[in-house]
Amino acid sequence: MGQAATQPSTNWHLKENAREHHTSKFSGDELVVRRGQAFTVTFSGTEQPEQNLIFIAETGPKPSKATKTLATFGISSTASTEGWSAVLQSSSSSSVSISISSPHNAVIGRYRLSVQSTASGSPSTARLGTFVLLFNPWSSGDDVFLPSQAECEEYVLEEFGIIFAGNKDHISGFGWNFGQFQGDILDICLSIMDRSLYYRQDPVTDVSHRHDPRYLGRVLSAMVNANDDQGVVLGNWSGTYEGGKNPTSWTGSGEILQSWKKSGFKPVRYGQCWVFAAVLTTVLRCLGIPTRTITNFSSAHDADGNLRVDEFYDAEGNHLERGADSIWNFHVWNESWFTRNDLGPSYSGWQILDATPQEESGGIYQCGPASRNAVKEGEVDLDYDCPFVFAEVNADCMYWNYDSATGKKTLILSKSTEIGASISTKAVGRDDRVDVTRDYKYEEGSTKERDTFKKARKKLGLEDKFDPTAPTPEEIEQKPDISGKFKVAGSLEVGRDLNLLLVLANLQPYPKTVDVKMTAWSTLYTRRPVREIWKDSISVTLSPKEEKQFPIRIKYNEYQQQLTTDKTIQVTAICHVEDGIQVLVQRNIALDNPAINVQVLGEAKVNKEVDVEVVFTNPIDTEVMDCVLQVEGSDLLTGILELRIPPLKASEKSSTKFKLLPSEAGPKHLLVNFSCDKFPDIKTFKMVNVTN
Repeated sequence: MGQAATQPSTNWHLKENAREHHTSKFSGDELVVRRGQAFTVTFSGTEQPEQNLIFIAETGPKPSKATKTLATFGISSTASTEGWSAVLQSSSSSSVSISISSPHNAVIGRYRLSVQSTASGSPSTARLGTFVLLFNPWSSGDDVFLPSQAECEEYVLEEFGIIFAGNKDHISGFGWNFGQFQGDILDICLSIMDRSLYYRQDPVTDVSHRHDPRYLGRVLSAMVNANDDQGVVLGNWSGTYEGGKNPTSWTGSGEILQSWKKSGFKPVRYGQCWVFAAVLTTVLRCLGIPTRTITNFSSAHDADGNLRVDEFYDAEGNHLERGADSIWNFHVWNESWFTRNDLGPSYSGWQILDATPQEESGGIYQCGPASRNAVKEGEVDLDYDCPFVFAEVNADCMYWNYDSATGKKTLILSKSTEIGASISTKAVGRDDRVDVTRDYKYEEGSTKERDTFKKARKKLGLEDKFDPTAPTPEEIEQKPDISGKFKVAGSLEVGRDLNLLLVLANLQPYPKTVDVKMTAWSTLYTRRPVREIWKDSISVTLSPKEEKQFPIRIKYNEYQQQLTTDKTIQVTAICHVEDGIQVLVQRNIALDNPAINVQVLGEAKVNKEVDVEVVFTNPIDTEVMDCVLQVEGSDLLTGILELRIPPLKASEKSSTKFKLLPSEAGPKHLLVNFSCDKFPDIKTFKMVNVTN
């Protein structure tokens, strides 16, 4: 390389380049630019004609031209679209200004830039410094190109998101601060890539693949969970969260990623599906891959890959944990936007990635990218993990009665329309829910949907196999004599009694006697039963074609101690019909928290303090203690504000005030999380319009 010259002073034109490259929101004094687009650099200390300058851009541990991690290029008259190039902007006796362009498919990451000069006969090399290169959804040559400006702003630049939860009968949403531009989040995202198993096994090959969003999406889906590596978040679905934070208490990704770094890259405790999806959103948006969170209601976890989910109940109506299949009230994953050069244009667009560790893929807990188009069409033989995602939204559901004494199981009913409902994501530019179910499957119950299901089974070789656990045609054909359902009567709020109606109807023209065994269990959102809350039984005779209603009341003091922080209850009635087949009636109930009210007192202006008031009224007739208010919001507050609040007596109202100091104009979101011993994690968000 010759002798090292004196260190030139480099002007990276941070403001102008950032504006052109949509990277102004990154803080810090390192240049952050997007690939396939020119940026300007000015440097001094060269006393020779600029045509003798050679630039070297390199990334990764062993840069080479073969792996496309090293580029050397001189000054040319026009920018190249194929490789790296430099075009002279201006020069004087003391400095040179050049415009550097990277190719559309450049490896992303941190680059070292040097300049070599041969003017004085012996070559000398000077380091100009480092810059970070990201994906470029604004550039039509990039694999992540997203033609809509509004979608680029939402899926790459927006730091606030809404994640939908609850269940299909009762959808709720909570705010999340992705915070992809906060402090050192970009550095943390780069170090996540460098800690992956792929990098540790073969760093050179791993870095050379970082031009490909498909490759990186898969690697990062593995790294956000901590199952195989020193990943970011450790999952916990036990219902007890000692030694860490309850997954429901997080309000943003920043705190999680910072904790991971601060602890010396030890997994952060604890996460559940929405935490994994939200952190993956942050990482991918930070790197420039358009990404959103998707919530699927009544989501199947098909552990044995037969596109069927089996649920077992005993004669008393208790939900049994048998087998590894399950149906979650909801499950959150990601969609990222990029082309699938490996599958062809009809499978490009939204790709499903899932960082929640559910099943191994290629020996690692990673999932995707599965093309959403492939899932909809039942093309389950395409990469990656299409059968698993197809089952999540479209498996058939079998409900069995299991007798532990004899080991005998009897099919109660099968449903093909139960799984994959109200698939939801946040609207572009608005705080609304958009239903994308039709993008995942044809209309439930339509012939097209059934044909697609059969096609998927055929591709997986399931259609002809004899399955000893499958129901016989006679079992499926049996028609029940009665029908039943649970109706909600009144509000579904923690702190209030739960009022339901069991509605039973005799479908026959002759009387029917029915013995009903009812149970209510507190569950996790994965529907795993945790504690029994209540049980009862009734015996009734229904006249021909008669419908009867039976009121059920579960008092707050009966369920309060048993409730999990997921605030979900499963109510089940097994109806033993005289001379007929059993009927299963069930309902999953998601309770709402009491309300908290947030008011901005005055006008929110850039760099001017403004007061906010949060009001909470204790709705129950006992005192609530350990009250804590947590507040965060990008461009409104630095970090997380935590305020302790004195205990509140029955029906007492608390008012808490604090100040915001907005740093940027535009619509911003304030996230508020109120916790106490009786109501953990009451969340709300408030849109704050900041003016200059």
